[in-house]
Amino acid sequence: VQLQASGGGSVQTGGSLRLSCAASERIFSSTSLAWFRQAPGKEREFVAAINWGSRSTFYGQSVKGRFTISKDTAKNTVYLQMNSLKPEDTALYYCAAITGSPYITSPDNYRNWGQGTQVTVSS
Repeated sequence: VQLQASGGGSVQTGGSLRLSCAASERIFSSTSLAWFRQAPGKEREFVAAINWGSRSTFYGQSVKGRFTISKDTAKNTVYLQMNSLKPEDTALYYCAAITGSPYITSPDNYRNWGQGTQVTVSS
């Protein structure tokens, strides 16, 4: 399956953005889709994940309470609603897939990486 991320842009501190990750084909219920981000000079960081079948979600500590991950089964799409954005949220955001739990945070375990969408938050 191919994943295509979109929805990035430039906002000011406190603003909101919604990212989308569209899958090229049906997602199986055992699959979890996740968002990661990577800022220049930094390691790729886990942001959030959702299991396609159970809808269980898991968030990285730095975004908990500000970001919400959700899915639209009919559209094979995962969303990341980002509120109260901060300059430190500036990064290239990627989506990826894993078979199994949404609680795995290491990017090494994920596959089907999309091309990324840039989010820039200015102060």
